[in-house]
Amino acid sequence: MYQTPAHDYQYELNKDLNFSAAHYVPDERAGKCSRVHGHTYFVNITLAGDQLDDLGFLVNFSSLKSLISDAFDHTLLNEHERFKERPPTSETLAETIYDMVETFIAGLDNRPVCLQIYLQETPTSYVIYRPKESRK
Repeated sequence: MYQTPAHDYQYELNKDLNFSAAHYVPDERAGKCSRVHGHTYFVNITLAGDQLDDLGFLVNFSSLKSLISDAFDHTLLNEHERFKERPPTSETLAETIYDMVETFIAGLDNRPVCLQIYLQETPTSYVIYRPKESRK
């Protein structure tokens, strides 16, 4: 369903989720986006790995959903700690979600990797964030 970078891991996990949140880009150059408005964001998280945990999971789907939904659902993204230094655009939100997922999976014994974050802001606009090799 999604464009995924080529890899040679045995398992590839994709978790789809959505959350509703408001945001604005505090700069007149952003046009209408400089005003507070909301979206129902759609997210796909793509993870991969060779080892499953003792329950047979690469990563528990519900853990991924809670990680993102608990942080962002029904919030004003601009008030989130992660957006104090930069505006919550689709690009920065996708990178932020990647960083959150990476922090979470770094604590797992089976060491899965996050290949990409797909973030859809509207039915016609989306971003795919893939880290450079140096970030992994």
